[in-house]
Amino acid sequence: GWSTSWYPLSLQMGAVAPEVSLAWRFFAASALMLALSRFRGIRLRYGRDAHLVFAGLGVLLFSTNFALFYNASLFAASGLLAVILSTSSLINVLMVAVVSRAPPNGMQLVASVTGLCGLGLIFAPELQVSSTVGLALLFGGAGTISFCVGNLMSAATQKRGIHVFASTSWGMVYGTVFMVLVSLVRGHEFIIDPTVTYLGSLAWLVVISSVLAFVSYLSLIGRIGPGRAAYATVIFPVFALLISANFEGFEWTWLALAGLALVMAGNMIMIRARG
Repeated sequence: GWSTSWYPLSLQMGAVAPEVSLAWRFFAASALMLALSRFRGIRLRYGRDAHLVFAGLGVLLFSTNFALFYNASLFAASGLLAVILSTSSLINVLMVAVVSRAPPNGMQLVASVTGLCGLGLIFAPELQVSSTVGLALLFGGAGTISFCVGNLMSAATQKRGIHVFASTSWGMVYGTVFMVLVSLVRGHEFIIDPTVTYLGSLAWLVVISSVLAFVSYLSLIGRIGPGRAAYATVIFPVFALLISANFEGFEWTWLALAGLALVMAGNMIMIRARG
């Protein structure tokens, strides 16, 4: 799933612009999702209102957030980006509180402070080594917010009775279109890096990280809500950082371990408080 997606994501950075790589990724993923939906007999025809929501999902969940994280990977080890995204459980619950006009309780505030302190411990040493790591934090934070808003939209579509396969399929289609438009505006060439590294990482991101991971995660959101579903994001930074240490030279320090523990603790406190 997403634990193993961060290193392949970093392998996409090179000759192909991030937005173009995302266009290829979600073109292939949307084609696969549409084929699976057809095979399972899932309804794919919807009206204008539903397609407006699908377009929102495409912009937020299947393009913009990834473009931000792809660019963030230029400035930090991929495992650190997984830690940033894991704070989605904190942001999801706070967003639900804002939408429902119910202020966060004391435990939720404690969870937020705990998680932010953890991020500070992890990134403070990195910022001392390289000032550009701050850009990774900025891009990753914006990507996480985009991801969380997309989560709320996905939960809303499922409450309306729209199958997660349909919303994911169309969301990926619109995400592809949006990335194509962004690439055209920015003057990027639509090329493919023919290397085994690029094509292999792209295939992994399409099948494992896009189709399987998103269908599983968004289905979970539909069943238990975005706040509790974010439990799934609590543990994957550990594996992502282990992969990063093996392949990217990320060095474990006591501060990094303490920070990771605080981020995970903040997530768990937040989800328990919401429950």
